[in-house]
Amino acid sequence: MLNVHLVAHTHDDVGWLKTVDQYYYGSRSSIQKAGVQYILDSVIQELLKDVTRRFIFVESAFMQKWYLEQNEEMREIVRNLVNEGRLEFIGGAWSMNDEASVHYQSVIDQFTWGLRFLNDTFGECGRPRAGWQIDPFGHSREQGSLFVQMGYDGLFQGRLDFQDKANRIAQQTMEMMWKTSDSLENSELFTSGLYYIYAPPPGFCFDVLCNDDPIIDGPYSKDNNVKEKVDLFLDTVHNMSKTFLTNNIILTMGEDFHYQDANMWFKNLDKLIRYTNARQEEGSMVNVFYSTPSCYLKAVNDAQVEWPTKSDDFFPYASDPTAFWTGYYTSRPTQKRYEREGNHFLQ
Repeated sequence: MLNVHLVAHTHDDVGWLKTVDQYYYGSRSSIQKAGVQYILDSVIQELLKDVTRRFIFVESAFMQKWYLEQNEEMREIVRNLVNEGRLEFIGGAWSMNDEASVHYQSVIDQFTWGLRFLNDTFGECGRPRAGWQIDPFGHSREQGSLFVQMGYDGLFQGRLDFQDKANRIAQQTMEMMWKTSDSLENSELFTSGLYYIYAPPPGFCFDVLCNDDPIIDGPYSKDNNVKEKVDLFLDTVHNMSKTFLTNNIILTMGEDFHYQDANMWFKNLDKLIRYTNARQEEGSMVNVFYSTPSCYLKAVNDAQVEWPTKSDDFFPYASDPTAFWTGYYTSRPTQKRYEREGNHFLQ
């Protein structure tokens, strides 16, 4: 079987176009429609509806701000979800730091601040097992070395140079053992380059901020699109599978400040899982399920593959100048992302 790990996630910048409080409370919507408090409110309620659902959260700055506002009953609910592995913290730093122009001490300090909160609040089950550097523009070997020294099991990266990425896709080297230091022993870190940076595949963005059609399964609806959606999804994952060395692939199902209305995402992901897996009765060898980066790490580790290696940086970084027109971003709202993603190619 081809195992498709669906990772429900939100990427929440700790300050970008708005201040931290504006992002958290959802003010200044004319700049960007983003309110992290609504994301966490909504996700928790959706996780409680179905024990198979999973969600990951990354930025401890927002988690602490939200958690301290909750009553003890809600805090207990959140702790239980963490203990059961249904809400998992990934990365876990105060924010997702840049890697190209920061001092290592600043990185250590802000990881210490975020990880201390998770440890003091949630204990061992709140400990992140995977690095999640999906939005820094390029990746440094030293950042990988810090993850090794902090005891992480693996690292997921979003932004590889587009020429490097195209070459890795062609040669099945998107996943590797990264030797992160010449001077430290046991410095290897399993590292995975995400296929869609951190967005969902085109056609499968089910957020209130997206324009893709939902999965329409009304038996008498003339707009019923289950067959078309599943056909497209199967084509997508089969094409992706040619890039990776195991029978596991990871799909990031989320984007910037997604899940403010988590019901939209989870309702459609439930349908996607149900109708895709139903094709197994017709001979399909695709198995889809909710997962997390740490579950994916275990699956690829169990495959016992001999991985390619790398020992230098993922710099310099450049985005694909044709990405806007070739489908990478057609499913995500443009908002002001063009300001940091290839705008100079559009002038």
